[in-house]
Amino acid sequence: MSIARALAWREEVRPELRSVEGPALDASTTVFRAFNGFVEGDPSLVLEVFGRCLVIHDHSDLPDGDAVKARAASDEVRARWRWIDTVVWKARRAEEPALRNGRLLRGERATLPAEVREDGVCFAVDLLLNRDASLYCDTASLRAWLRRESAGRSVLNAFAYTGALGVAARAGGASRVVQADRSAKFLALAKRSFALNGWGEIDRRDLVVDDLFRVIGRMKSQSLLFDTIVVDPPFFSQSSAGTVDLVAEPLRMLDKVQPLAAHGGAIVLVNNALFLSGAQWMDALRARCEKGYLSIRTAIDVDAWSLGRVVDRGQKSAWPSDPAPFVHPTKIVVLDVRRKDERPANVR
Repeated sequence: MSIARALAWREEVRPELRSVEGPALDASTTVFRAFNGFVEGDPSLVLEVFGRCLVIHDHSDLPDGDAVKARAASDEVRARWRWIDTVVWKARRAEEPALRNGRLLRGERATLPAEVREDGVCFAVDLLLNRDASLYCDTASLRAWLRRESAGRSVLNAFAYTGALGVAARAGGASRVVQADRSAKFLALAKRSFALNGWGEIDRRDLVVDDLFRVIGRMKSQSLLFDTIVVDPPFFSQSSAGTVDLVAEPLRMLDKVQPLAAHGGAIVLVNNALFLSGAQWMDALRARCEKGYLSIRTAIDVDAWSLGRVVDRGQKSAWPSDPAPFVHPTKIVVLDVRRKDERPANVR
């Protein structure tokens, strides 16, 4: 499937994309995936739109990315969507951090969007902050779930990154949201997102800058219990406090956070490891649920635009392992929690 056909498919839902002006900057949603090459024809490219900026995620094997292909993709998108005025190219496998974080192919740094909207909720973004674009399109459906399911609940957002999942929970009426990440520069965007939505200053207790293994240890010593815990870790991370490996030890973080979940609470687990199949992930979770203190409530698949239009359902997957029963390697499961001591949430 060509980029042009992928864009045309999305225009069927949002005809304003085809207009000269494009979507209004105060539209309900100004961030979305425009092309997922893994299922739409070119596994080396993923294209996302943030406001009026096109972000090109270059997954090619070339050490500094494929500049020719990136420029061709930019030209093709801008020929159809003339309202795109800025283009960022991220060579995701480059050794040089500046290339991974992104370089401008068009426009000026000052014109990059500082915020986007998703279903009316504002998210602060910094498109050159990191290899990722500071807001994951893949987890849009999880943010929608959190907006629906968080009213009156206390939420711990573990591995918060820029805090987008916590922002979604707050937009859904969460009584309290604690965002934990070891990077202060990432959590600064979470703080700005709260301000953009008119929620005022975040309580300093609710932005926790530290290694999550240490954070969990302190919370356990204080006997803190949350209604909802969201765990969206990197597929691999290592520090002096502990190691995350979503392939070799896919349930390790579940074991770590479960003592912080209240009776009747929920744990949301995200596993985006490409080399862990969906069947392996579900088998591991079902085995853990046999102990009787966890049960699988639901699985959350990525939204249709982030997945992309799969034209040939029989085509060989571009991913190294089969995500089925999920449609995408971003595998999200909600677990219900039962505690033997039946203690309710005490974080308010």
